[in-house]
Amino acid sequence: MSCSGHVQHLDGVPIRLSAPFDLDFVHQYGVVFKVFDDQDSGNLCLGVTNVSGHRYFVKFAGAPTVQYAGTAADAVARLKRAVPVYEALRHDLLIRLVKAEDAGGGYAVVFDWVDAICAIRMYEDDYRRFRQLPIDTHDRIFKDVMGFHEHVVQKGYVAIDFYDGSIMWDEAHQRTVICDIDFYQKSPYVGRMGLWGSTRFVSPEEQTDGAVVDEVTNVYTMGATAFCLFADSNRSRAAWPLSDRQYDVVARATSDDRSQRQQSIAELMSEWHAASHGEAVT
Repeated sequence: MSCSGHVQHLDGVPIRLSAPFDLDFVHQYGVVFKVFDDQDSGNLCLGVTNVSGHRYFVKFAGAPTVQYAGTAADAVARLKRAVPVYEALRHDLLIRLVKAEDAGGGYAVVFDWVDAICAIRMYEDDYRRFRQLPIDTHDRIFKDVMGFHEHVVQKGYVAIDFYDGSIMWDEAHQRTVICDIDFYQKSPYVGRMGLWGSTRFVSPEEQTDGAVVDEVTNVYTMGATAFCLFADSNRSRAAWPLSDRQYDVVARATSDDRSQRQQSIAELMSEWHAASHGEAVT
């Protein structure tokens, strides 16, 4: 869908929509200082500051966003379904859910704001800064991402649509933050072709109608994450900046053949640890 359309302002900040929409309800959360209006999910996202100076990230479904081709009702339903996921998967690395409620003729989910840079390419300044982080920081982020997804497994869920846009780095506090887990599902999950997700992270089974999406699928996702963090998603050995042993671990994780992958996140973490310390991977 075209990015052209209607531009309106809230607290002096321009917001692109495909048609006018009353956003005055946002002021119940605070004054707008940042807008993310180019998502294809049907969600309009805003950074706001309340009267106490606390900042929040508000994800709202119901407005006619420029990149979304579906109905507002579908966007609202999806966002409502996401709330129990954030509640079930609460974790120190996961962006903190504050509240969720009907608002403005749609639905709003409020999180704590995090000052962080995102790994995704669509935000060029963040992406450039993220790529320039030391390789040791990328390694820490990768271990954090795997650790969080071990937690996801323990809670009985499977990651759907995890991608570089879900990874943030809080430079001030030197910590990984994970966001945008709206599509995670109870495991095992029977997928359908055309699931949400970046092609750089999507396993073969996620592109097959009726295939089971489970922890072994998420092993693939973690391998793809390693290639994203360390080699800018280039999967050639020549582009890999770490050891051959580490390369072999993540290359195995991203095998098209599920039986050739590590069969759990824990196994992948164990192999990565061994390879990182120059030990033979068994």
